[in-house]
Amino acid sequence: MKSLVTGGAGFIGSHLVEALLARGDHVWVVDDLSTGRFENIAHLEGDPRFHYTIDTILDEQVVEEHVAKVDVVFHLAASVGVAYIIDNPLKSLETNIRGTEIVLQCANEGKQKVVLFSTSEIYGKANSQPCKETDDRVLGTTTITRWGYSSSKAIDEFLALAYHREKQLPIVIVRCFNTCGPRQTGQYGMVIPRFVKQALLDHPITVYGDGKQTRCFCDVSDAVRAVLILADEPAANGEVFNIGSDEETTITDLAERIRDLTGSRSPIEYVPYERAYEEGFEDMRRRVPDLTKVRSLTGYEPQVSLEELLERVIADFKR
Repeated sequence: MKSLVTGGAGFIGSHLVEALLARGDHVWVVDDLSTGRFENIAHLEGDPRFHYTIDTILDEQVVEEHVAKVDVVFHLAASVGVAYIIDNPLKSLETNIRGTEIVLQCANEGKQKVVLFSTSEIYGKANSQPCKETDDRVLGTTTITRWGYSSSKAIDEFLALAYHREKQLPIVIVRCFNTCGPRQTGQYGMVIPRFVKQALLDHPITVYGDGKQTRCFCDVSDAVRAVLILADEPAANGEVFNIGSDEETTITDLAERIRDLTGSRSPIEYVPYERAYEEGFEDMRRRVPDLTKVRSLTGYEPQVSLEELLERVIADFKR
């Protein structure tokens, strides 16, 4: 197979690139390094099946040239992280919406399959838990920047599904729930690498809100494995799937576990959302994926526990 990974120098993208190369694919990467890092893929430069271009997916000619070379497009290029999105709202909307539109337009010319990476942010403040792919979305006011990101990814999904229904473009949509692991940076608000770095430096571990909110964290190796199974599964075409782990933890418990695993002397400090992000910032108390659909079709089960995931991230930071 020949594969294109947009955003392939990012955290998830670089792990996906490695997995594709490991199974024998020829892989092309397009990434503008706005949130990705070249060091994530630098070790692959010597592989004759690996090719990369540092450029934006907003350049239609670049995307068209790369899509024409491949059989499948894994579209990850997007603005990521709550902190980045709040600081760069206009760029986030443009990249997420126009970038996806360009990728789908180019893929439609040769009917290359597109695996679109979406997000659990789609569900917004939905009270129904665990989140099912068919659940209603519940969002706040347009004056809260966070919901612009959720809406932009929803537009991406609408575009992909429209191309599938009207033009028979093969697509699969995956909604990732808190994917974590080695190489992830806390620079854009991701909680596990931020906590790990603070703990290793014996700095205060800053928990936003009251810490009682719960999340499920999925190791990147599990997420990539699920994505590759779905990409190769004909019955997944035109469908939306949650990808993640359903091992639930509070954010305070997460901070305490990281402190214990690192042997840190860090105190845990609680920071109001308004100070961490923006005035009026809204968070959800619980977010858990319903994995029934992906389990039923593929037999997928998360294999990496939260404890092992944390140990892997801590070891990566120490290196």
